Amino acid sequence: MTTAKTTGTTMLAEGLPAEATIDLAALRGNLAALRERAPGAAVMAVVKADAYGHGALPCALEALAAGVRWLGTATPEEALALRAAGIAPEQARILCWLWTPGGPFAQAVRAGIDISVSALWALTELVDAVRATGVPARVHLKADTGLGRNGCQPHDWPELVAAALRAQAEGLLQVVGIWSHFACADEPGHPSIRAQQELFAAMLAQAERAGVRPEVRHLANSPATLLLPESHYDLVRTGLAMYGVSPVPEAGTPADFGLRPVMSLSARLALVKRVPGGHGVSYGHRYRTPGETTLGLVPVGYADGVPRHASSTGPVQIGGKWYTVAGRVAMDQFVVDLGGDVPEVGEEVLLFGSGERGEPTAEDWARACGTIAYEIVTRISARVPRRYVGGSGARP
Repeated sequence: MTTAKTTGTTMLAEGLPAEATIDLAALRGNLAALRERAPGAAVMAVVKADAYGHGALPCALEALAAGVRWLGTATPEEALALRAAGIAPEQARILCWLWTPGGPFAQAVRAGIDISVSALWALTELVDAVRATGVPARVHLKADTGLGRNGCQPHDWPELVAAALRAQAEGLLQVVGIWSHFACADEPGHPSIRAQQELFAAMLAQAERAGVRPEVRHLANSPATLLLPESHYDLVRTGLAMYGVSPVPEAGTPADFGLRPVMSLSARLALVKRVPGGHGVSYGHRYRTPGETTLGLVPVGYADGVPRHASSTGPVQIGGKWYTVAGRVAMDQFVVDLGGDVPEVGEEVLLFGSGERGEPTAEDWARACGTIAYEIVTRISARVPRRYVGGSGARP
């Protein structure tokens, strides 16, 4: 991967059938906007799932260049890859929260990764790893305040806190964080929001009465960072918003929150041809041309991350004009009915971007597919080359 020094969305590189352009200057600007939203809290740049499809290492480095000192990953493998790439503990704390029995606790401890613990089994395995390595662990205890996924239930919380404090007294670990995660922060006014805030405050107070003195208390994800200042505590975990996509489209566009989409996805027309009326298009002939027309072939499909649910609905822009996917999205390609227009073979097809050129956005694709914009950007596969523009030149 190379990082260009120019900024903004540029035309598709010569010779490539498709490309995702990642605007690192926009990413840094988004982080600045998020810091303004949470002035009393540190910002965690969540780079799980290859930074929501944007590239974990380049985005992590730009976040560090922007002054961020916390990174978040789901799996330990993601966290270890960042350390292996040269991001040292002195540069950034990395929190990893999705563990399974037999996970690489020892490697994570040696690498200075902060480890989330939701249950006694994880604490036991972590303590065993600490004894084996001789390296104390940094632990964040996670409370299940209502999401019902990871995290410790309130009735088990006193036992988990007590066990962690016993291990801390032995010098095996330090409880540096208490945290939880919202279920419905992207639905303003949902009654679970207040209920989770109240339960988090109660479980936090219970842990502190028992003797926990956390460095960071954190509850806010991207939607809460934007809409719930009372949930910010010491640290906010910014995921989708960092990449310039609104996590609460009903409450505001990216521009409303001072954000700018970071990823643009483009391809180039591989074929343009005239066909008669009534011509079937793609598998199953779910689309037939209403009259004589031109068809354009776009060389990306569901293997590249274009949702099959975009069949006959997904929007694209060619030559400044919007068109719609005609028929089924196939593994490697889809077709658009150009309505008689005759663009040149090789002309750029903008699937989504910032919208500043009038092109569709990831949110437009999410609405067309009946999903969320998180999925649209994250699913763009490794087969699509990433081109990085606007980079600061940051290195690990």
